[in-house]
Amino acid sequence: MESNLWVISLGGSRIIPKDVDEKFLIRFKELVNSYPTKKFVVVTGGGSTARKYISALRKLKKGIKDQSMAGIAVTRLHARFLSRFFGKRANEEIPFSMKKVKNLLNKNQVVFCGALRYRKKNTSDGTAAKLAAYLKCPFINLTNIKGLYTENPKINKKAKFIPKITWKNFSKLASKIKYEAGQHFVLDQLAAKTIQDEKITTYIVGSLDDINNIIRSRKFKGTLVKG
Repeated sequence: MESNLWVISLGGSRIIPKDVDEKFLIRFKELVNSYPTKKFVVVTGGGSTARKYISALRKLKKGIKDQSMAGIAVTRLHARFLSRFFGKRANEEIPFSMKKVKNLLNKNQVVFCGALRYRKKNTSDGTAAKLAAYLKCPFINLTNIKGLYTENPKINKKAKFIPKITWKNFSKLASKIKYEAGQHFVLDQLAAKTIQDEKITTYIVGSLDDINNIIRSRKFKGTLVKG
């Protein structure tokens, strides 16, 4: 799909699976730099780092909002780290609103942000979907699996891969997942509903090569959510 602007949801599991994955991040930076005429908004997730804090708060009987705020703080930390990692082409200021993201795009090739604000039953993927709708551009979710499956393939080896799904059916699938702070599904329920309501062309992929293929309108390994 031809577009000069892309929103990418970068899962925390790709930033810091156990330790910071510098090799992956260098390749990600090279990918972005290879498209000097295109712009990117990258929404960073919290991954396992956020889930550790959330788990601790859950054990202390803290509420969903407290758990979510801890996760939000981690997503913003990841955004700030990546803005420094990318350097001069990226934003120094981390935005907390969609309007600010749009303004920062005027002077930066890539804008990093975490969750913009607290919202019930929302994750950084929901933020990314909202931004794609606001900026009227396609959305790529880069996760740590190839794409969408009928079930979690890391738990059920018999889970079937889904190469293409409609907005409506994807929203139905996401709605079956019980929400919890730090949840680990390819996209949250709010993101799925936003994608359906706003008719956002969405890609779920597991590699930078596939992002490159999508931007170049080539065949890719992953899931297309559309129609």
